[in-house]
Amino acid sequence: MPSKDELKKQAAAAMSRAYVPYSQFKVGAALITEDGQILHGCNVENAAYGPTNCAERTALFRAISDGHAPRSFRALAVIGDTPGPISPCGICRQVMSELCLPDMPVFLFNVKGDSAETTVAELLPGAFHMPDVEEPKETGKL
Repeated sequence: MPSKDELKKQAAAAMSRAYVPYSQFKVGAALITEDGQILHGCNVENAAYGPTNCAERTALFRAISDGHAPRSFRALAVIGDTPGPISPCGICRQVMSELCLPDMPVFLFNVKGDSAETTVAELLPGAFHMPDVEEPKETGKL
């Protein structure tokens, strides 16, 4: 697996491509796939705000659309210009809990060099998971 410094560098490269005309708050992510590829994600804003997508989800959604299996990822690094290491939002934490293994490392950075290491499970204890959703029942109706 790449070093923490390399992961930070890759996440920073992704951050430089963020589309943030409203908040000016750039965030970048670097996702390590099972085969060692590094996939980038950046936040992409929209005037309606609802369609805005965070860097973490951009990287994960890209990985899935590129054919990588859910829960096959090895690590995620995230960087932003924050006072301390950046912290993923609640939506990103929920998506990470669905698409990543609970013990997958998550490296959090800021542009000043501060860092923290955690796991998906530590970011969202008691996460809502697929087994929590009742299976749809066949009704014979469309």
